[in-house]
Amino acid sequence: MDSTATDRFDTSRFEASRNRLASLAYRLLGSATDAEDAVQDTFLHWQSVDRQRIKVPEAWLTKVATNLCLDRLRSAQARRERTVGAWLPEPLLDGDPMLDPADTFEQRESVSLAVLTLMERLSPLERAVYVLREAFSYSHAEVAEILDITESASQQHLHRARRRINAVRRRGGEVDPASARRIVEEFLAAASSGRTERLVALLTDDATAVSDGAAGLAETLLRYDTPHRIAAVVRAGFKPTPAKRRLIGGTPAIHYALVNGAPAILFMLGDQVVGAVTFDITNGKIATVRGIAAPTRLARVAEAWRQHEPEPPLITEW
Repeated sequence: MDSTATDRFDTSRFEASRNRLASLAYRLLGSATDAEDAVQDTFLHWQSVDRQRIKVPEAWLTKVATNLCLDRLRSAQARRERTVGAWLPEPLLDGDPMLDPADTFEQRESVSLAVLTLMERLSPLERAVYVLREAFSYSHAEVAEILDITESASQQHLHRARRRINAVRRRGGEVDPASARRIVEEFLAAASSGRTERLVALLTDDATAVSDGAAGLAETLLRYDTPHRIAAVVRAGFKPTPAKRRLIGGTPAIHYALVNGAPAILFMLGDQVVGAVTFDITNGKIATVRGIAAPTRLARVAEAWRQHEPEPPLITEW
């Protein structure tokens, strides 16, 4: 095989792993943009090594991609951005290949916005062990090889990760899709009509809300942690005004969607997503509301939205 044919063969071997590597990197970083960069850096490493000496390409690529993600999580910039409260996971429209694998409840949960947010409580190593075990079912021996730690250390990191996540996780199992949609439609109707009492009734007693502000302009995340406060903010935020329409560039339609496996509403101007509100539902009520408006966080959702045929909007003109 000549060098050109060898390069094509080796590139095809990498491409066969690209989606899996992107899914891994997204879970580790919580950002599709950063995940794509990590995968591209992995490809550059792949091109620069003597590939004839790599016995198991999939294992080698997983190790490189994981450690590149750990380097990013440990960087000074990442620590600064994630500690000042200005970070939210980047949402993905259901069907995005970065959300795979999604065969089991644990795999689907590992890519939910709730768990991606909770994983910020973990150290980079704990996060890596948790993702490799929960989402990709690697054995502790395999995790130890990928991360250059002992099997005992892998087990300890997983134990600490599960304990930290379970301490604050809201458990309610998977939500029936029809019920989730009904709750979100009721929420939207109450918010649009200013019915504060109905909004409060739809929220759990310990509900929380977080937002990156109008047009994603808040320097730090805005947080609200009582049902009445959340209802008041939602009622004000969902009231359309000329100033809001000028800020977002027009009169959007509001569509129902599934984002990271959870119900959501998208504010659409043509084929552009100008805002997303996602919901975590527990025991028939809304436990968490997330408002995302930063264009950089919505670019991939918008790209995916343009590639599918949407249902009619819940609200045609907001």
